[in-house]
Formats: sequence, structure tokens, C-alpha cells
Amino acid sequence: MLEKITVAGVSVDTRHWIGGKRVASGDTFTDTSPIDGSVIGEVARGGPAEAEAAIAAAREAFPGWAATSRAERARILHAIADGVEKRIEELAIVETTDNGALLRSHRRGVMPRVAHNFRFFADWLLTLGHEDFETRGHTNQVSWDPAGPCVLITPWNAPLMLATWKVAPALAAGDTVVLKPAEWSPLTASLLVDIAAEAGLPAGVLNVVQGYGSEIGDALTSHPDVRRISFTGSVPTAKRIAASAATNLTPLSLELGGKSPLLVFADADLDLAVDLAVEQYDNAGQVCLAGTRLLVEETIVEEFTRRFVAKAGELRQGDPRDEATDIGPNIHPRQLEKIDGFVRRAVEGGARAVIGGRRLDGQYYAPTLLTDVAQDSEIVQEEVFGPVLTLQTFADEDEAVRLANDTRFGLAATLATGDPERAERVTARLVAGTVWVNCFFVRDLQAPFGGSRQSGVGREGGTWSFDFYCDLKNTVTAPEGWSQSHG
Repeated sequence: MLEKITVAGVSVDTRHWIGGKRVASGDTFTDTSPIDGSVIGEVARGGPAEAEAAIAAAREAFPGWAATSRAERARILHAIADGVEKRIEELAIVETTDNGALLRSHRRGVMPRVAHNFRFFADWLLTLGHEDFETRGHTNQVSWDPAGPCVLITPWNAPLMLATWKVAPALAAGDTVVLKPAEWSPLTASLLVDIAAEAGLPAGVLNVVQGYGSEIGDALTSHPDVRRISFTGSVPTAKRIAASAATNLTPLSLELGGKSPLLVFADADLDLAVDLAVEQYDNAGQVCLAGTRLLVEETIVEEFTRRFVAKAGELRQGDPRDEATDIGPNIHPRQLEKIDGFVRRAVEGGARAVIGGRRLDGQYYAPTLLTDVAQDSEIVQEEVFGPVLTLQTFADEDEAVRLANDTRFGLAATLATGDPERAERVTARLVAGTVWVNCFFVRDLQAPFGGSRQSGVGREGGTWSFDFYCDLKNTVTAPEGWSQSHG
């Protein structure tokens, strides 16, 4: 295999990164671009041997990294952020080529957020602490101790941003990392390790192994030397990982699917509500947090639908490298077939496509809105992960909340209303890890992030991330003079 490929003028090494060195495999997998289906290159295809080597490297590097001072770990994380910022254009074009998301979004939002992930957790580390407290004159002191090697398994819809959302706090915590990026979008993880090495991150602290989860996943998640596993992806895969991790009782953080509601009340700013609804087509619908179930008060549904159709009709779909494009392709032919299957079965079951409902040329799917859908139907209950929304109506708050909560998921919810008291009442009753009121996708790394029900296990962000990636210790010390009394 070629050790390096050129992607939009950027050199990318397609081998693994293990113990501070590039490592080839005897086999490869083909990485293709969703933009036009073209072959980008062959990527090293890891298996149990590469998993074992990466975990061994992380285990060997752990004592030194764990003993590194907080200040020095923070300095290196800031240096990684500096390196990301210097290479934003390269990272943006490679990721757009690899996963089809908008180049303008990568340039202006996603890659700057990657750098911010490192800076935020570096700074949070330096303030991490808990005030000492007393128990019958004894002093309690809480500390966050590095846990050990971590396995981080990341998705394809926002590859580098979601990877660094895990990598940054794990490294800040003093852990070492084995990162397994999604096989449909592996390339920016390879660039990240180049940046980290240039920033002075010691060998073995961050390792990247590429390959198919079915071939390498169990070797990573069942390994007795792994102290933490963090996964973002589907519920079925999470169940397999949880079963594998159970062998060693390895703690898990799982951020899984969603079927989030977007509730629009009659007292809402209708233009704002429509804007929020159309925004759910972002990233071709490949956003776990998307409010794909539009729940609209029945007295305004006709006007809402009219404005929605007009607004959605302004979206431009096409090449994600074009600044004017609003919706790019879906990631993979298999994902496109899955999306189309959901829509075809819904229509066959009586749903009506107000807009869209069809595949376009290549790996593109038309933004779709389906009405006349039953609450217990597949299209309402299961995550599509494409540009497909459903529209249902409700008569009052009670029905709105009942419909909103009537799925096995609980990742997020969005609420549009002009009544602050209503917003308080409704949000208190919604089952969701994140609720947005008259806004969408406003996220702060200080806030806890995760899902309820089958949308996940655990929370990350701020101190919650360190709670996961560390072993918390409470040291209780007797009052002054205890040594004399026990001498």
C-alpha cells in the first residue's frame, strides 16, 4: 500500500500511529469520497494485533504521562490547539473530501471548535478541584487521579470534532489514548497525530488504529488493560461494546442515537420556529441531536407548513466544497440506501411526502418532510440519520409532552414558544439530556452532555468529563496531633 496519499493537495499518512511511529498492516480498506464516489486511497486495516500493540503502547506511556504535571499537560494541549489552528484549511478540505460535510462549516466552525476542545480542557484542568471539608475534625480532600489507557471509538458525521471532544479531556486527565476513528472517515485522525507529535506529546500517549469495528472492536473493548471506553454511535453497536466491556467491568461513556422532538406552540415566533425546523437538515441530517420530529400545535400547522416548504425550498444542495451549498451528500451508499428504505416504507404505510422523498444523483437525498405518520410507526420511532423530518400535530401541552417523550430515546429536544412560563413547564417534563428553548445547537463545553434512556450512558463536559476519565479519590486525614496519639 502507499504509505501516504494526497487529498486535495494535502499529504495524509494512511498507516496507524502506534507508540509514536507509523505502522502498516498486511491488509487495507478503501476510503471513498461521498462527494462523487471517487476513491481517495487505501487505508491500513487493523485487527487484533494492531489493537494489542496500541494498548501496549498506551499502557507503557501511562505512568510517565500520569506523572506529568497539570501545567505541563495543559501546555502541550495548548500547543496541539496551536497546531490545529495553523492547519485549519488543510483539516477542513480533507474532512470535507472524506465525509462530505460543508467546507464552509469546517472552516468557520468545526475546525476552530477542534482547537477549542483542547484549549478548554487544558484550562479546566488547571482549575479542577473541590474545597476541602471536615468530618468530626477530620479533613476530606477530593482528587482526580488518572485512570489509565482509554479506548475512544468515534463516528463519521463530525470525525475530528467528536474525536477531540473525547481525546482532549482524556489527555488532560492524564490518561493515554487508543483512538479508533470510523472507517468511513478516518483521515483527519491521522493528521491529528502529526499535529500532536509536533506539539511534543510523548510517544504512546495518543495512538490511532484504523479498521472495521467488527474486526478490531472486541480486541479493543475487552482488553483487561483498558480503564475507560467512550463510544459515540448506534445503540446496537453500543450494546455489543457494553457486553464486551462487562468482562472487565470497564467503565463506559456512551453517546448514542436520538429521535428528538421540535415542539412549536401557537404562541411561538413562527418565522423563528420555521428557521429552527429547516436547520434540522444541517449536515444532510446526519446530526444525532437533530429535532427530526416536528410537533406543531394544530391551530397553526397549515401556516407553519406553508412557511416551512417555502424556506426549505431556498436550500441549495450540491458539492459541499461550494460556498453556496447548504446540503451536501450523505456519507456512504449504504447509509443512503438506509435513508431511502425508511422513506419508502413510510410512504407505503400511508405517509405523504410534502417535499422530497427521493434519491438524487450520486449520494444525495432530497430534504424530505413526511406527514400523515402514526406515532407508533417506524419513521417516527427509529433514527433515520438523514435529511428526513416528520410532522405531527398536538392539541395542548399534555399531548405535546406525551408525543415528545413517546420514544425509546432521550437525547435532545427543542421548544419554540413565546411564553416563558410554558417553556418552564414543558421543559421540566421533557425527557432529554439537552433542551433548547427558541434556539438550537448552542453548546458549551462547561455543560453536561449526554442522553437519557437509550440515547446514552453518562455525561461529559467540564468537570463531568474529568469525573469519567479519572478515578476520584477522597483522602481523609485525622486532626493535627494524631501521630502523637497513635505513636
